[in-house]
Amino acid sequence: MNLENLMPPLMFLALVVFLLSGYPVAFSLGAVGIVFGFLGIALDIFPAPLLKAMPDRIFGIMSNQLLLAIPFFTFMGIILEKSGLAEDLLDTMGKLFGPLRGGLGLSVVFVGAILAATTGVVAASVMAMGLISLPVMLKYGYNPRFASGVILGSATLAQIIPPSVVLIVLADQLGVSVGDMYKAALIPAGLTVGFYFLYVIYVALFRPKWAPALPLEARPDAGKEAQTAFALLSYLLVGTGAYAVGRFLPSWAEWLEVLVALALWTLVLLPWIRRNRLLQRALLSMVPPLVLIFLVLGTVLIGLATPT
Repeated sequence: MNLENLMPPLMFLALVVFLLSGYPVAFSLGAVGIVFGFLGIALDIFPAPLLKAMPDRIFGIMSNQLLLAIPFFTFMGIILEKSGLAEDLLDTMGKLFGPLRGGLGLSVVFVGAILAATTGVVAASVMAMGLISLPVMLKYGYNPRFASGVILGSATLAQIIPPSVVLIVLADQLGVSVGDMYKAALIPAGLTVGFYFLYVIYVALFRPKWAPALPLEARPDAGKEAQTAFALLSYLLVGTGAYAVGRFLPSWAEWLEVLVALALWTLVLLPWIRRNRLLQRALLSMVPPLVLIFLVLGTVLIGLATPT
């Protein structure tokens, strides 16, 4: 085997050694590139004149308007974490699903999906979810391995749920539109979130000690109030699902059925929302991130704007 074929695996091994040594990722990548670049020039594998193209490459990356979305997504994630919105959303959803076995795990997956879509950055989601959720889950008797796995799995949904920084970079490298990339990622992202929910439910059913329900003294509402909250969520899902299905049906008959369903849903929903403060908090805390998600996705998918 010649040296040209050995260089890529050697670079990978060197990168692993740097990362395991505790060096930051940025410095590790830069050091590996510089060291092996000069090594390739010394061994006459890498032609030195190619280094002259580096300034043009750097300027091209800096002037790429598509990649401008990355620092803004990162900044948005930091604002979401520092403002306390993520903490309020997690706290409210935890209380809402707490009476169920595995309810805290379900709330973590749900909130993780919303945070992933609003931040698009794994680090922001992991920090917010880990600092807020893990102490609460351990306090109420969750298995440490299960709790850590649910938090890390749901936090890494930022890689695939649109709008995502990774999808923006992939769209730039593959030469496709960001809207097409977002459309392609919607179904896999939904399946991933669904499987996470099924996993939490499976553990709650067959390993109940790993994911216990909240004790009675920790539940904010009991009896009819909790039942009302879950009934409201059911109506919310039914009404939203009917609207989503009707949105893609061409005939006016289906549209009329959807409008009737939405009217009935509104008539039933509004009185219950007024009586249930917990659900009011849940819905109000979900409004800012959901508005942000659909605003970004809507403008990108219909072609009115780019991710920047």
